[in-house]
Amino acid sequence: MSLHKLTLVELQKQFKAGEVAATEIARAYFLRISHVEPKVKAFVTQTKESALLQAEALDKKLKEWRKTKPLTGMPLAITDNICTEGVHTTCSSRMLQNFIPPYDATTVAKLRAQEYILLGKTNLDEFAMGSSTENSAFGPSRNPWNVHCVPGGSSGGSAAAVAAEECVAALGSDTGGSIRQPAAFCGVVGLKPTYGRVSRYGLVAFASSLDQIGPITRDVSDAAFLLQSIAGHDPMDSTSVDRSVPDYMKALQKRDLKALKIGVPVEFFTEGLDPDVEQAVRAAIGELKNLGAEIREIRLPSTDAAVAVYYVIATAEASSNLARFDGVKFGFRAKETKDLLELYMKTRQEGFGPEVKRRIMLGTYVLSAGYYDAYYGKAQAVRTMVCQDFSAAFQEVDVIVTPATPTPAFKLGEKSEDPLQMYLSDLFTLSVNLAGLPAIALPCGFRKTGLPICVQLIGRAFEEETVLRAAHAYEQSTQWHLKKPMIR
Repeated sequence: MSLHKLTLVELQKQFKAGEVAATEIARAYFLRISHVEPKVKAFVTQTKESALLQAEALDKKLKEWRKTKPLTGMPLAITDNICTEGVHTTCSSRMLQNFIPPYDATTVAKLRAQEYILLGKTNLDEFAMGSSTENSAFGPSRNPWNVHCVPGGSSGGSAAAVAAEECVAALGSDTGGSIRQPAAFCGVVGLKPTYGRVSRYGLVAFASSLDQIGPITRDVSDAAFLLQSIAGHDPMDSTSVDRSVPDYMKALQKRDLKALKIGVPVEFFTEGLDPDVEQAVRAAIGELKNLGAEIREIRLPSTDAAVAVYYVIATAEASSNLARFDGVKFGFRAKETKDLLELYMKTRQEGFGPEVKRRIMLGTYVLSAGYYDAYYGKAQAVRTMVCQDFSAAFQEVDVIVTPATPTPAFKLGEKSEDPLQMYLSDLFTLSVNLAGLPAIALPCGFRKTGLPICVQLIGRAFEEETVLRAAHAYEQSTQWHLKKPMIR
């Protein structure tokens, strides 16, 4: 089998046993990238030269003493809003087009300590603001299942790269579904950890109370394997929680789901849900029942308000976080300005794209005098209600199952002129971020057009192992994750 066909766990076993060299792995992946990247356009930056040099040095070192760490020699991609020392981190924005960080994000530092191989930085919606990767300043990425469709967003480049077998796994960022939604559109696995489980240090902030780094992989085992390497407390991140990290791979060993109670919220099966998606997710729920789980209908009554709450809080935090991009400290600077005010205005006008400007304007408005209590204050109050809904539900059940997205991937340009319809693409994912819970999206079927459909499993805070266990049991009883796109 070609090396790029192997999962992360399979490739790691072969490398650890000395059956394949790091240089072989790196060359195989860059060959694959050269074949499919012109159609998929998943990468903003490729690091071929440094990756091959690193692989050669790794092989030389291991020749003398073959002792490897879990991710040694593994070819990964990183979404381009996570800082990588010495490698461009652009956030897919003209504002940071030439920015090279002098440090690694904590997640990247952990990977580097394990001697992973960085293949490159992947495309995303500018500053992670979008659901299709069409807001990138460098052009959209494409869905490997149909290159005329979007790969989702914001971490669409990472999801497309994993689905197209251009990397063995990738990291993405999830503010309102930006790991799970593109994973669903591309038919791969996307895991959003509990807020505070994985360090956010070095992630260029969009909405600080919502952002979370997580893995995008080919199957659930790979997600557990990669999460094990990046999870844990980080004193550099004030939102990081000092809590022990379980053995996620061990959690996958129990295949039956007896005694597990699974909740199905009625609010997620409403008007607007694509019939093919509902059918596939209902079938997945039936399979979970066959595996021994007890299925219960539950209510999450604040779900209808989640979209409005999210877009008040997220834009308010974005307005505050992006104020640092003013043309003075770093990043793009407008030329030929007559005073400081004009420098600020022209820099932000020319450096930011339309969607980023829209969200900054919305956020500034809801934080302004006279509107703070009417919008932002109320949104935070309703956010508390969303959290309380989940807390009440988890008194009855262990895992909640929903569709990952209302529809499969849509055509490029189909929703770009209608921001509201674009925002509704995250309808089923963003309440999880408001509550800070762990959730995973994984394949559960296909539409007649050949586009993948994914189911979402949500767990209690810091109980990723329960979510992974349920997802893995379902995955092992089906064949959906084994299907691969034929890129044309």
